[in-house]
Amino acid sequence: MFVKDVKVENQVGLHARPATFFIQKANEFKSSIWVEKEERRVNAKSLLGVLSLGIMGGTDIRVIADGTDEEEAVEGLVALVESGFTD
Repeated sequence: MFVKDVKVENQVGLHARPATFFIQKANEFKSSIWVEKEERRVNAKSLLGVLSLGIMGGTDIRVIADGTDEEEAVEGLVALVESGFTD
């Protein structure tokens, strides 16, 4: 299992378009991936799950992966969040 925390810096947070980018990136990996906000954990490959967290700009989230490409998955998703979803 590989875990990393990241702050969502873009103004709208993880809603609609950024959430779609996040899920598309998560689906590139074989590992099971979750995103966690304040003790609530959802499947990072589920649009409904990610949107249900209500992640706003300035929120800290935790990206967790477990599987063959777990480290690559977490680093890729953290890099996407840190880029402001411009990659």
